Amino acid sequence: MNVSNLDLNLLRVFDAILAEGNLTRAARRLALSQPAMSNALARLRDALGDPLFLRTGKGMLPTPRARQLAEPVRQALDLLHNALRPDTAFDYGASSRGFSLAVEDYGEVVLMPRLADWLMQAAPGVQLRVRAERGAALREELRTGGLDLAVDYFPLRDADCHNRRLLEDELVSMVRRDHPALGDTPAMSVEQYARLPHVVLDRRGGAGPVVDRVLRGMGLKRRIAMRVPHFLSMPLMVRGSDLICTLPRRMAQVYAEHFGLRLLRTPLELPPVPVYLVWHRSNDADPGQRWLRETLLELAQRI
Repeated sequence: MNVSNLDLNLLRVFDAILAEGNLTRAARRLALSQPAMSNALARLRDALGDPLFLRTGKGMLPTPRARQLAEPVRQALDLLHNALRPDTAFDYGASSRGFSLAVEDYGEVVLMPRLADWLMQAAPGVQLRVRAERGAALREELRTGGLDLAVDYFPLRDADCHNRRLLEDELVSMVRRDHPALGDTPAMSVEQYARLPHVVLDRRGGAGPVVDRVLRGMGLKRRIAMRVPHFLSMPLMVRGSDLICTLPRRMAQVYAEHFGLRLLRTPLELPPVPVYLVWHRSNDADPGQRWLRETLLELAQRI
């Protein structure tokens, strides 16, 4: 196929369908009518000689060819967006500037690999230092410039700091594949969930995990066998035991793939897990920091 004959707007259509998994939502995302979206997909299929997406009961399923194209297309769109943005004063492609980020384990697993891949393609000279800072230390490091940005589950309650919601995730549960108490069951009851031994995150703050608050409202209490300081510890605990854990879905999917674990719907009505981008207001106008913030926000929208 001669790429000079391809309407590059069709790549936006491809990316939107891949991200949404639904033709109607993809059309809404691009402010297109349903017929226009269907027509664009037909043109793209014809140009690439592949159906790209198959309609299923769970949405538009990408073909192997579509999965192969997904990352290159996303990177190309990112490059074009940043290159054509009129207010870009930071020459990230030629810069060797270093940035320091405080990142919770969710960000390390879900966001940082994608950011690293993007930087290798678009800004190979830019350097990142990923650190763990919490509470008062985080506030002070942002204020003094020791940190450029933070990615956290909690907004920073400080009048001099901005909190921007990067994304939301849902909580799912994870066990080893041959868990003796669950067998091949596609779902757990609330009673089963409460009876199983849990490994839980020992979170800061006095309210306690939302799972326990919801269970208390139902007159139940789960059996907590172990507390760990990071989500990163959970798959190692679960892999070789009968423990169960509950954690954000995108992170759990990475662990399930790498450790051969099984994901199950958590049988509770739980609120979404927010993830925030935090920075000090003194850096609002800094071109480099503004570029990094916008890059992270754009990448998060594509996850």
